[in-house]
Amino acid sequence: MASSLICGDVQSRVSSVLNRDVKQFGKKHMFDSNEETCWNSDQGEHQWVILEFPQSVKISELKVQFQGGFSAKTCRLEGFSKHGDFTEIARFYPEDDNSPQSFPIQEAPVADKVKIFFENSADFFGRIIIYSLDVLGDKAS
Repeated sequence: MASSLICGDVQSRVSSVLNRDVKQFGKKHMFDSNEETCWNSDQGEHQWVILEFPQSVKISELKVQFQGGFSAKTCRLEGFSKHGDFTEIARFYPEDDNSPQSFPIQEAPVADKVKIFFENSADFFGRIIIYSLDVLGDKAS
């Protein structure tokens, strides 16, 4: 059964942080299980999150909670293995609201790193706000 792949050993990077204020809006807030904190990107198109896992994984589901008005409209999940470049795994289309959303991933390849690419935003300035992000799946053997 799939379980959360987010752990202390997962390295994360983001495209930007609002006003470079990582203490208040940094990437760590997507994973802290606190509904009062969030990652808030700066303005601009093409925001993204990269997650690098300590070992190869097979993703089965992506869970995300945006702030309504600051959600992505079109998203792309890309995977990277040690043997190649980023390849598209799936596209998904979140609702523009505050509710937790789940996106099943069908037949994902084994990956060591994933990039969640927010192609556009409901916000006029291109900002993305995420309260929680989780990746479910299994460790590859």
